[in-house]
Amino acid sequence: MKTMKTWSKLALVGLATATLVACGGSDKAEDTAKVDTKAEVINWKMVTTWPKNFPGLGTGAENLAKNISEMSNGRLNIKVYAAGELVPPLEVFDAVSRGTAEMGHGAAYYWKGKAPAAQFFTAVPFGFTAQEINSWIHHGGGLKLWEEIYAPFNLIPMVAGNTGVQMGGWFNKEINSLEDFQGLKMRIPGLGGEVLRKVGGTPINLPGGEIFTSLQTGAIDATEWVGPYNDLAFGLHKVAKFYYYPGWHEPGSSMEAIFNKEAFEALPKDLQMIVRSAARQANAEMLDEFTALNNSALQTLVNEHNVDLRPFPTDVLSALKKASEETLEEVAAKDPMSQKVYDSFKDFGSKVRAWHEVSERAYINAREVE
Repeated sequence: MKTMKTWSKLALVGLATATLVACGGSDKAEDTAKVDTKAEVINWKMVTTWPKNFPGLGTGAENLAKNISEMSNGRLNIKVYAAGELVPPLEVFDAVSRGTAEMGHGAAYYWKGKAPAAQFFTAVPFGFTAQEINSWIHHGGGLKLWEEIYAPFNLIPMVAGNTGVQMGGWFNKEINSLEDFQGLKMRIPGLGGEVLRKVGGTPINLPGGEIFTSLQTGAIDATEWVGPYNDLAFGLHKVAKFYYYPGWHEPGSSMEAIFNKEAFEALPKDLQMIVRSAARQANAEMLDEFTALNNSALQTLVNEHNVDLRPFPTDVLSALKKASEETLEEVAAKDPMSQKVYDSFKDFGSKVRAWHEVSERAYINAREVE
């Protein structure tokens, strides 16, 4: 005997069919009314660089997987592995490349040792904000270049998150001049790390899960991570005294989803589009989350934990900007792909900055008028 639930489903299907027939779509109505009960269920693994259930970054990867499953009506299910559960955090790139996992979530600058040009797609010191890097990637030719970089590694990249402007980092000593960076051991990846090296510091690339202990034991003297929302969750205020801003090194950091090329291309076209759409949604959602929650976390750090919040001195920022410009030119000159990406980055940057002078910056200045 059919259950009431089954009869309800049949009634809805019949109503949909009758409506379409009345509109002159009888042939298509029959197809629309059919429910494919034999659809193949595809199971994937996603490896990430983030600690399990870590706010913003880790949960962003979890939400991406969840949304893909729901949007595909369960046809594509993804099991998420946090850093170290299946592979170490900084081996995500290789794991997806060789097919150990079909998908990964992390940040492109972690792979600069394999593809130096990749680091332009996370953050560039004194470079793009979140809005600007999204525009470059999706409408300024950036994505095509990114795909070209990853193609030899059997990978397809997509933007899947952004932190917005980050903080300058946690320090165990005051930063009053550029000389204070001399000999400083700091956890700072990507191009920001190269700038630190140029001004006399020692950049160290550590996954998030190792930062607290490294700072606590003195293995590093300073660290950047993300911003108040994430930094509070890591408890970095317990092992460093000074919290500097702004994040000159990461003004709008993109997170990436990477896909094994064979696995992605084996998906039906509709599932490929679902994956792409879910990545774009995850990109927006993460930025919204950080924007909404960073200030309350900052107030907690300052008012409840007595964190010493300080701006970098203007002359320090000026020197770091000069060092950044020199570093970018040097990095670009090392290989043709980096130069190609940097040329695109500069060209788009000059245009978007010109527009933002009369839009974003002009409005923010106007908002402060009394």
